Amino acid sequence: MKRRTLLATALLGTVAAPALAGTARAAAPGPSVTRTGTTTLDSQAIFFVSYDGLVNNNSFQKNALLTYKGYQYAAWYTADRNAVIGRRVLGASTWSTVKVGHTLRYDDSHNVISMGVSKTDGRLHLHMDSHSDGFTYVKSVAGLMDNPAGLTWTASRFGAPQSTLDGLTLTSQFTYPQFVSTPDGRLQLSYRVGVSGNGRNALAEYNGTSWTVLGEWSASTGTYTSEHGSSGVRNMYLHGIDYDRNGRLHSFFTWREQNGAVMCNSGGLTNHDTGYVYSDDRGRTWRNNAGTVVGTTGTSNTVAVTDSGLVIDALNPDHSLMNQESQATDSAGRPHAIISYVPGRFGQCTTNYVADRTANGRAFHVRRTAASAWSKTEIPIALNSSQRTRLVLDKYDNAYAILPFGRIAAASAASGHTDWTTLFDGSGLDAFGEVLVDETRIAQDGVLSVLYQVRSTGTTPSALRVVDFALPA
Repeated sequence: MKRRTLLATALLGTVAAPALAGTARAAAPGPSVTRTGTTTLDSQAIFFVSYDGLVNNNSFQKNALLTYKGYQYAAWYTADRNAVIGRRVLGASTWSTVKVGHTLRYDDSHNVISMGVSKTDGRLHLHMDSHSDGFTYVKSVAGLMDNPAGLTWTASRFGAPQSTLDGLTLTSQFTYPQFVSTPDGRLQLSYRVGVSGNGRNALAEYNGTSWTVLGEWSASTGTYTSEHGSSGVRNMYLHGIDYDRNGRLHSFFTWREQNGAVMCNSGGLTNHDTGYVYSDDRGRTWRNNAGTVVGTTGTSNTVAVTDSGLVIDALNPDHSLMNQESQATDSAGRPHAIISYVPGRFGQCTTNYVADRTANGRAFHVRRTAASAWSKTEIPIALNSSQRTRLVLDKYDNAYAILPFGRIAAASAASGHTDWTTLFDGSGLDAFGEVLVDETRIAQDGVLSVLYQVRSTGTTPSALRVVDFALPA
């Protein structure tokens, strides 16, 4: 498809509160958080600031923290650069840790550790230490995740670090590993091929026996033109890649142009527009918001900036729109996302994206409210940071935004997600900035686990912790 069309921004507006079915049904509770405890993963975790972030706490990690069959798992780098995996029984105050035989190569916050579980064989998979170059992959023995109480937590449970996926070579320019479990128990790996401003998203899949490359599904080519200039090369930055309970794969994204001529000032970001695609066949074909196929994985027909119907919130490159923010799906399979930028009321040209986002950045909650209609609400809390916000939904579909420094704001499903208010102001955490959440735990026991690192200076190590909040029962 060659024509680039935008969905009408008139679709973005406030929606009425959903009605409860039946007159005898009690009203669902609104959002709330009750802090239940804090545990320390590492009192001296590695600390350095790179690209405004930390290697142990970066938004595109999927997952640095996950829960499976009554145990919670975490991955990080120690002060001496060792890659470590920890686990605990849910609710326990202490973690057991093992080193997996790899040390961090560079002081680059992109080189995160991401974890995934292949349900077909009960293995834990780790992918780490890559930024537009090679990677390290480690997997556990089969059954480790299915019988955690019966199998000791030792380094012998993990295989040797590899530079391939069990012999499968992916790309020499690898970044952003994200594992996602498919509804039928397979494990997929999402990653970028190429470099910032000139890259393509791709998928690989593990069936319990071997890995297969499914191929690239987004394009870097095509012409994008702003009021300032044009760009012919870019990459699609994902806000996430997630299956809903009905098996649909969702992904929000923003485009980053390579040519700075599209911006009003070189100190901003070339990111523009929030887009959305989905797949009903495990990532083989991709559809726009209207349901039209716009790309087929592993072919020359991949999702491109010139395709129609991709943009669900239009924004030019002059507002320092952040890439790789956050997304989630509700109980009805409707997609939600957090995006953030400097609104036009603060000016129409950012000149320093870190300073401008810190001074005037705001987060917005974007969600689909009907078959193809979208709504958008500003979260009325200053970011006070250049960094990203995480999004989760509880079992009642109340929305929670975990802002930089561990602050928590929330909006009720009953209001149509319009009544955003602060529930926790981050007091006592002293978090550096961006935080991560355990996306897998909330559905299992109604607890929000937040991974954060205590602020430090220079390269002085600091504590890496997990704070737990009970959500409405």
